[in-house]
Amino acid sequence: MPLELLRSPPPKERADAARNRAAVLDAAARLFAEHGVATVSMDEIAATAGVGKGTLFRRFGDKAGLAAALLDTRERVLQEAILHGPPPLGPGAPPAQRLTAFLDAYLDYLLEHLDLVRMSETAAPGARYRIGAYRFWHRHLAILLAGVPDPDHAAHVLLAALAAEHMAALLPELGEPRIRAGLRRIAGQLR
Repeated sequence: MPLELLRSPPPKERADAARNRAAVLDAAARLFAEHGVATVSMDEIAATAGVGKGTLFRRFGDKAGLAAALLDTRERVLQEAILHGPPPLGPGAPPAQRLTAFLDAYLDYLLEHLDLVRMSETAAPGARYRIGAYRFWHRHLAILLAGVPDPDHAAHVLLAALAAEHMAALLPELGEPRIRAGLRRIAGQLR
């Protein structure tokens, strides 16, 4: 399946719903940045956004749904760079270079939004694998790994190393440079 088909367009919405959505996302982003994802309640987000709790829960379900919505725009930026950006992340570079560029870009994205990604991935058992962005990342990696014996499995292996829960546990012990070097080493061994 082409990567373009794995991206879904944002849903159409009424003007008032769009305003409420923007207000909630802005409030959540500010509160999460100021106080941390874990400590901010949905009540605080609703009050700061000036919407009712019912509106917030109907629209996002829970804090994990809100985290996924906040990540959506950021994920789309990375997806766009993969599909249409300059090499080596975008088309035009050899697969091995694109693979390294993806790992670096995804790790940058993950570390910048670690708490949000972690919440969206661990909200329920298997939540990570139901996220549309995961399917996009997986397909991209499988395409880049087309020369290995089982590219689908290899793509899952690389993405497992990039799971937010895993990263949150390793980061304090290993640090970013060591994690980045290790990911590159694993990717190199797959090629």
